Amino acid sequence: MKGTLYVVATPLGNLGDLTYRAVELLKVVPVVAAEDTRRTRQLLNHIEAHPRLISFHAHSNQSRLDEIVAELERGRDVALVSDAGTPVVSDPGAELVAEVRRRGCRVIPIPGLTAVATALSASGLTADRYLFLGFIPRKGKERSQLLERAARDHWSVVFYEAPNRLADLLSDLEHVAGPDRQVVVARELTKMHEEIRTGTLAELAGFYSAHEARGEITVILAGSAEPAAPPAVTVDIEQRATELLSGGVSRKDTVQRLVEESGLPRNEVYRRVMDLPR
Repeated sequence: MKGTLYVVATPLGNLGDLTYRAVELLKVVPVVAAEDTRRTRQLLNHIEAHPRLISFHAHSNQSRLDEIVAELERGRDVALVSDAGTPVVSDPGAELVAEVRRRGCRVIPIPGLTAVATALSASGLTADRYLFLGFIPRKGKERSQLLERAARDHWSVVFYEAPNRLADLLSDLEHVAGPDRQVVVARELTKMHEEIRTGTLAELAGFYSAHEARGEITVILAGSAEPAAPPAVTVDIEQRATELLSGGVSRKDTVQRLVEESGLPRNEVYRRVMDLPR
């Protein structure tokens, strides 16, 4: 029998948040694929678990993915963990999960924390529906399009951001959404220096321009007063993609150009381009 891939959520910072189910699984699974083996080793030592650790992160090559799949096909279970929170949610792992499913192996989630839900629960903003954008590009047309969409959206919008780019994100959001829009900055969730700061975009953009942010950061932008109108799409994705591909443009570059031309989400454009005959 083939092994099972377990997608295991781990604590954001407080080790006491690891679920009983995750502890039991990590103590018996023979292999753990970890985004950062040093950080995961600390967690495993805390619960006295000693599986074989394999490094698997956003820059891992195909041979590492093949190594993990080979373990599963030999009948050995594998647990996938990220640095913190739930794997695949703005973390590596989607490609591995897709390949494991294609090979006919089981994939079982072991749920737990994610910074998205944790921040939303303490934000005071509407969370029955929300838009999650994760880490957006640092610059360029795609960043502008995502910021404009966030400003228009009727739902709360969640971002992840690096500390050194937080002030820029808040300033850019202030420009497109206005200075009075409510925003929440959740920093170092579940850790010793946890901080959840609320205010207007003008207030928090000013604060973080004057005060250096540190740690893991989640930003929640309050929804707009009016529902967002769907973007006008005038590009025939399949026809345009066929033209670009026949002209010698790679599929990767074709996806990028169509995202810019259409304003559609990258994952939708990627799927439609990849579904075209090769």
